[in-house]
Amino acid sequence: MILINADALNDLKAQSRVLLETRRVLDPVTTKDAQGLKRHIMICGGTGCHASSSPQIAKLFEKELKQRGLSDQIQVLQTGCFGFCEKGPIVEIHPDKILYLEVSTNDVSEIIEEHFIQGKLVERLLFTDPNTEKRIASDLPFYHSQLRIALRNCSYIAPEDIREYIAADGYQALSKVLFEMNPDLVIDVLKKSGLRGRGGGGFPTGLKWELTHKSKADQRYIICNADEGDPGAFMDRSILEGDPHSVLEAMLIAGATIGSSQGFIYIRAEYPLAIHRLEIAIKQAREYGLLGKGILGSDFCFDVEIKYGAGAFVCGEETALIHSIEGTRGEPSVKPPFPAQKGLWGKPTCVNNVETLANIPPIILKGADWYAGIGTEKSKGTKVFALAGKVNNVGLVEVPMGTTLRQIIFEIGGGIKHHKAFKAAQTGGPSGGCIPTQYLDTPIDYESLIAIGSMMGSGGLIVMDESDCMVNIAKFFLEFTVDESCGRCTACRVGTKRLHEILSKITEGKGTLDDLDQLEKLGKIIKDTSLCGLGQSAPNPILSTIEYFRDEYLAHIVDKTCPAGVCKSLLKYHITDKCKGCTLCTKHCPAGCITGSAKERHIIDEERCLKCGACMEKCRFGAIIRQ
Repeated sequence: MILINADALNDLKAQSRVLLETRRVLDPVTTKDAQGLKRHIMICGGTGCHASSSPQIAKLFEKELKQRGLSDQIQVLQTGCFGFCEKGPIVEIHPDKILYLEVSTNDVSEIIEEHFIQGKLVERLLFTDPNTEKRIASDLPFYHSQLRIALRNCSYIAPEDIREYIAADGYQALSKVLFEMNPDLVIDVLKKSGLRGRGGGGFPTGLKWELTHKSKADQRYIICNADEGDPGAFMDRSILEGDPHSVLEAMLIAGATIGSSQGFIYIRAEYPLAIHRLEIAIKQAREYGLLGKGILGSDFCFDVEIKYGAGAFVCGEETALIHSIEGTRGEPSVKPPFPAQKGLWGKPTCVNNVETLANIPPIILKGADWYAGIGTEKSKGTKVFALAGKVNNVGLVEVPMGTTLRQIIFEIGGGIKHHKAFKAAQTGGPSGGCIPTQYLDTPIDYESLIAIGSMMGSGGLIVMDESDCMVNIAKFFLEFTVDESCGRCTACRVGTKRLHEILSKITEGKGTLDDLDQLEKLGKIIKDTSLCGLGQSAPNPILSTIEYFRDEYLAHIVDKTCPAGVCKSLLKYHITDKCKGCTLCTKHCPAGCITGSAKERHIIDEERCLKCGACMEKCRFGAIIRQ
C-alpha cells in the first residue's frame, strides 16, 4: 500500500507528468524536450473497438515492436473511447498527433514500418474529407466544434493506471476541497457554476448537494447512477471505461461535502468492461490511500462499493434504483419525501449520474465562473451525446449547451448517410420527442427542447432520414417503454399497452380517425397521472410525431398507405409494363401468388401476397414497384 498525503500527491503528479509529455493535453504543454521520451501508440479501448479487435491490435503492436527492438522507444497504451466510433478502431500516434482510422490487425506491421521506421504516413488509413476528398492526418472535422470536459481524459490517458490520472491533475480537486474549502463553499461553487443533472431531469446539482447536506442524520450516502438504459446511449459507459477515477474523485468530493462516508456505484451488469476498469480503479485508489480511512492525511473517511443492476430501465429513476440496492423490487416511490431527505435505508441520499460527476473535479479546479461561461443562460457547461442513426459520423460527441441540432448532425456528424434528406432527430431516447426539419436550428438546452415537445434526457440522439416511417418510429419506442414499465401504476402499466395497441392497428391499416384522437387524449392522461418519469415521458414520441408528422398518420389511416414504405401490412407490390415475362419472380415467390406465362406480363394476387419483397429483389428489369 502507498499511503499519500497532499504533498505526496503533488510530488507524484510531478513524477508522473513525464507519462503525458508527448500527448495531446487540455492545457498546452511544450513537447520541445520530447526527444529521449517514449513515443506513444494510443489505441481506442472502448467497448465498440474492443468488439473490433483493439486488444489484439495492441498485443500485435507490442509483439512487433519487441521483435524490432523498439519497445524502449515506443509505448503501446489502450485508452478510453475516442468518440469517432464510425471509424474505429482508432490509433493515435504521439507526439505526431496522427490519427489512423479503421485499423485492423493486418495494418500493424505496415504502421510500424512506414510510420516509425521510414517516417511516412500510412495514407490509406487517414480520414478522407467527403467534401474535398483530401486526406486529413490530424485535427479531424469531427472534433472541431466539440469541447471535452466530461470526456476530457477519454482517449488521453490509460484508464487502468492511476498514475496517469494523477498526472492529468487527478485528485487535485479532492485535495483542494479537503484542505482549502468547506462544505458550504463547495456547494456555493457548484450552484454558481450552474451545473445541472445530466441524467435527464436537469435538477441543479449544487442544490441537490445542499439539501442532502442540510438533512439531519447520523449517516448519508452518495450514489453514482450508472444504470444507462436508453437505446443507443453509451455516454456514461464510455466515461467509466475511459476515466473511472474522475467519477471516484467526484464521489469523494461529494462525500466530504455532504458528510458521507459511503458511496455506491449502481451499474448494469451488461457493462463488463466498465465494471472491470472500475474495479481496477477502486483497488488502486485504496492502495494509494485515496479510499478508506484518513484520506490524503485528513480525518475524512470514505469508501465505494459497486452494486449491479439487472438491466431494468426503470431503475434509472433514483427511487427505483435505491430500492434495487436495498434488495427489493426496483419500483419508484411517491415523492416527497425525496432521496435527499429519506433515501437509501431511510437515510439522506444524493444520487448523481456518471456524466454529472465527471464535471465536478474540473469545476472545483477551474472555478464556477469558468464553467458558467460555457453554454446558455439557464443551461451551463457541455453535454455529451451518443450520436446514432442515419448519420455519417456515428459516435460520442461533447458540445457546449446551446449548440444547434444542425451543427451536431451536419458539422460533427457529417450529414445524412447516402445523401438522403434529414427527416427527424429523436433526443432523450424513448422518453424524448421527434424533432422535425423546421427545428434544426434549435439550440440544445433543457428549456428549448421541452418547448418543442422533446427533452434532453441522458443524451441519446438518433437521426432519421426520409426512409423512416414516423408512425413506426413511435411504435418502436413505445414497445420499449411497455417492456420496461415496472407495472406499479395503472396509467403506465395499462395505458402504454393501450397506446401500443392503437399504434399497431394504424400500422396494420386498420386504424380510424377516432384512434388518432384517442392517442392524443390517452397520451396526455398518461403524462399527467403516471408515478415516475418513465410513464410521464412515455407518450412523448407519439405526441411529437402526431404534432409534426400528422400527414403520415392520416396516410396510414385514410389512404391505407405507408409513405416511407416501411409498414409491411400497408405495402403493395405491382408489376408494370416493363415486365418481360422472364418468370424469375414466379420462381422466387414463397406464397406462389404471381401468375403469368413466359414472355408475358405477370400479375400479383394482392390477397395472397406476403409483402416479403422477394419478387422485387429478383426482378432484373425493374418491372416491380412497391406502393
